[in-house]
Amino acid sequence: MDMEKTQICDRNIADKRIAVVGIGGVGGYLAGMLGQVCPHLTLAARGARKESLEKEGLILHSEYKGELRAVPEQVVETGDLPEQDIIFICVKNYSLEEVCRELGQAVSDRTILIPVMNGVNPGERVRDLLGKGTVVDALIYIVAFANEDFSITQQGDFARLCIGIKNADALQQKKVEEAAALLTAAGIDFEVAEDIEVEIWRKYILNCAYNVVTAYYDNDIGQLRKEERKAKEYEALVREAEQVALAKGVAIKKEHTDAIIDRFYHGYADNATSSLQRDIRAGRRSEADVFSGYIVREAEKYGIPVPVSSRMYEKLKQFR
Repeated sequence: MDMEKTQICDRNIADKRIAVVGIGGVGGYLAGMLGQVCPHLTLAARGARKESLEKEGLILHSEYKGELRAVPEQVVETGDLPEQDIIFICVKNYSLEEVCRELGQAVSDRTILIPVMNGVNPGERVRDLLGKGTVVDALIYIVAFANEDFSITQQGDFARLCIGIKNADALQQKKVEEAAALLTAAGIDFEVAEDIEVEIWRKYILNCAYNVVTAYYDNDIGQLRKEERKAKEYEALVREAEQVALAKGVAIKKEHTDAIIDRFYHGYADNATSSLQRDIRAGRRSEADVFSGYIVREAEKYGIPVPVSSRMYEKLKQFR
């Protein structure tokens, strides 16, 4: 891209009204990066978090990108969010319906909505709940969390977003390109998926094992790897979720799930924990139903036996 085109692109980004709803680990990381290039950035938060963001801005401690501070143009509650060009939705699944109800006035037909959430169907849910705007499906590989002082910590040398719309038409593809231009300007690592459904399920299958077994035993990855029985249960959770994906017509390949299992044995730090595990430890409402309940229900629908998933969900469902 030549200098003149770059300047036009930068001006376009500077004019965009960008919002992030949900300033936890994922939303906080994205907001920290977007805040370096987006003068019209609005963060949606409430209570003490809102007060902290108004006073201190957003502080991001990133092992990958460094120490960053983002000063949003405004901080509002979701229901007070004005109309936006692009909205990143980074909330827990159990909050999505309420958030979409509150977002109505912020979304027009030209708004791009990017739900960066767990599970396989937040994009479809946003489409159904809002009925306007263009939803760009997304997932992110990241280790990030909010601290007690409302700063955000991102650990490790990666934070990679994946975006796309399955069977996108010309208008939808243009919206994906618009989102990609923003991510490029903000220095956020990303790729546009050829098959976003496959990519979402690849991460979801990983989480059906990683989150579920760490939370079920309240063990870190190192502890799980040391006990053969628990390690084999991890593998079983991956295979059970894989079978559900295949029954639903998702083009998951064995090489995808083999890579997930290999990552368990060779890719994680011994002290790695999961968001589900941390939420349950802290006594917070969790996404146990997203990581475990969904697989159990879909397996029953298709007549697929998932004994390990079913046993673990029986314990974890009390934390929904």
